[in-house]
Amino acid sequence: MRTNGDSGAEQLRLFIERLERLFEERAGISDDIRDVEAELKSTGFDIKGVRAILALRRQEKHHRDEFEGILETYKIALGLA
Repeated sequence: MRTNGDSGAEQLRLFIERLERLFEERAGISDDIRDVEAELKSTGFDIKGVRAILALRRQEKHHRDEFEGILETYKIALGLA
């Protein structure tokens, strides 16, 4: 039978191992993202533009519409539209 300290140490070890695996997966995903961005750039696409589109697609439509309305109002006020 384990003492409470032993089970706590085991639980901590399991958390640490899970985090290590997740960090490894995240590093792999980051490498994949860099590869895709390099492909985009090599075919003539603008990375900043693509990232902006990705950010917009992550937003809900009503939030995106609200932001675009505010941005348009500011652009008109500053003579940029």
